[in-house]
Amino acid sequence: MKKFFLLVSLASLFLQAQAQTNKDISAMKTPFEKNDNYTPTYHEIIDYYKALASTSAIITMNEFGMTDSGFPLHEIIISSEPCIDGVEAKKNNKTVYFINNGIHPGEPCGIDASMLFVRDLVSSNRLSDLLKDVVIVVVPVYNIGGCLNRTSTSRANQLGPEAYGFRGNAKNLDLNRDFIKCDSENALSFNQLFSKWDPDIFVDTHTSNGADYQYTMTLIPTQKDKLEKPLSDYLTEQLLPDLYKKMDTKGYEMTPYVYARETPDDGIMGFLDLPRYSSGYAALHNTLSFMPETHMLKPYKDRVISTYLFLESVLEHLFTNKEALHSAREKSKENTRNIRTVGINWELERDVIDTLKFKGYEAKYKPSEVSGLDRLYYDRNEPFEKEIKHFNTYKVFKEVQKPKAYIIPQAYRKVIQRLEANNVKIDRFENDSILTVTAYIIKDFETTNSPYEGHYLHSNTVVEEKEIQIKVFAGDHIVYTGQDMDQYIVHTLEPQSPDSYFAWNFMDGILMQKEHFSPYVFEDTAAKLLKENPDLKKSLEEKKQNDSDFAQNGYLQLLFIYQNSPYYEGTHMRYPIFKYSE
Repeated sequence: MKKFFLLVSLASLFLQAQAQTNKDISAMKTPFEKNDNYTPTYHEIIDYYKALASTSAIITMNEFGMTDSGFPLHEIIISSEPCIDGVEAKKNNKTVYFINNGIHPGEPCGIDASMLFVRDLVSSNRLSDLLKDVVIVVVPVYNIGGCLNRTSTSRANQLGPEAYGFRGNAKNLDLNRDFIKCDSENALSFNQLFSKWDPDIFVDTHTSNGADYQYTMTLIPTQKDKLEKPLSDYLTEQLLPDLYKKMDTKGYEMTPYVYARETPDDGIMGFLDLPRYSSGYAALHNTLSFMPETHMLKPYKDRVISTYLFLESVLEHLFTNKEALHSAREKSKENTRNIRTVGINWELERDVIDTLKFKGYEAKYKPSEVSGLDRLYYDRNEPFEKEIKHFNTYKVFKEVQKPKAYIIPQAYRKVIQRLEANNVKIDRFENDSILTVTAYIIKDFETTNSPYEGHYLHSNTVVEEKEIQIKVFAGDHIVYTGQDMDQYIVHTLEPQSPDSYFAWNFMDGILMQKEHFSPYVFEDTAAKLLKENPDLKKSLEEKKQNDSDFAQNGYLQLLFIYQNSPYYEGTHMRYPIFKYSE
């Protein structure tokens, strides 16, 4: 009996201590709560999370990788039970919910909302009860360099807060274009952290630019038509309707991201989130993703609160729909492993039109005080609610056959590094070998005239497939398909993909010819080649007959013979990653 009373007393003391801890944590006010037009500095953010982690047993704060700023990336783990990674979470049948903040530090509402959210998760019984089957991972500030570059003027079209960070990181890169190319230390660290957790849901917090309308919160989900069908169905039939309903109930009605053609009255389009963007990157992992975009012209307080409520709504959904989400992901991963044809680019179906009710303001024109010409403005004295067009269906216009494997020479270390950061399984050849492979010959491509995020991006690439023999060396890499990460593998290694490593200039060395010929020396060699090769001579004559300029240009004729001879280098315009079937 004494033992019983002792246990009861100890339990009572523990509950009292826990209640006191929760009370202490709830009293830890964020800078935003003290001034609702203020967002904290980088050091204030990190100090706040350190204080939370030191007070609560269910918060773990770790440094994870480096960023271009010289400061480490941080992961905040909130879990009712100790959990070190996604593998352990899944063994315990838990859902992983990953929140990323401050990718654009001039859009800091997610930074403040997450500080409030994490605090309330451990101090509010209502929210902490939702943690039973969910592990939450928070990146407090992703773009640390941009957060440190603090001003009050870089967001010319935004109301509040008083001061904020800058869109570019320490290398002046937009990190929401860097998820594939990983030019920044930030992105490489993030790739590794994301792959460590393999999240079920990913939220990347933003603030919008663009038209004026009545909503505080708009939403970019993963583009449904890029997902495997089980996840696409779950997103459109269960998750999105529930989130829209919850936000409406909470007083912050949501609408799809206002990606307008001219004004919202003319209709809005679904955003095609290529893998360079956070939600498109997440889709390659079969992760459902959201970019909540609060409206730049709404009070900062409302932008933070609506983001908080969105984060809360996602958690509430996960609490009651865990099994359905897990099932959809597992089926989608199985599809990814087994599918033979992979879509790598999409275009909008302009003749497939949905409608949605939209609450906007009348778009009008008046003389500009600057130019005297007509200028657009939105009249807040004339709000409206009406049906508008919604273009949100994309179709595949480029697809490829997934090979059994890709062979990657060890010279392309940057490629291997990025694949490894995304948990792609890679094997190496133990011995030198001669193999028959399918090679891509780059026949045509377009390149931007000006730099885009540090690159002259290639697009509209045209290839020709050719079966050849190559020598692989001990240490070269082979990536077999049939993996959970096949979407990532195909989208990065197929040169026609808009976010392939080829598109981002990782293989530009092949685009320049390294050896040439001197015409006066090659004349005799060319004549000998024509005598020994009747087919080559026939091809030359046909081209002369069909091309008068060619027929009158001796150098072009020598070049034609050279390019169709053994003297022409096989590596020129030959994509250096090969498709292989044993």
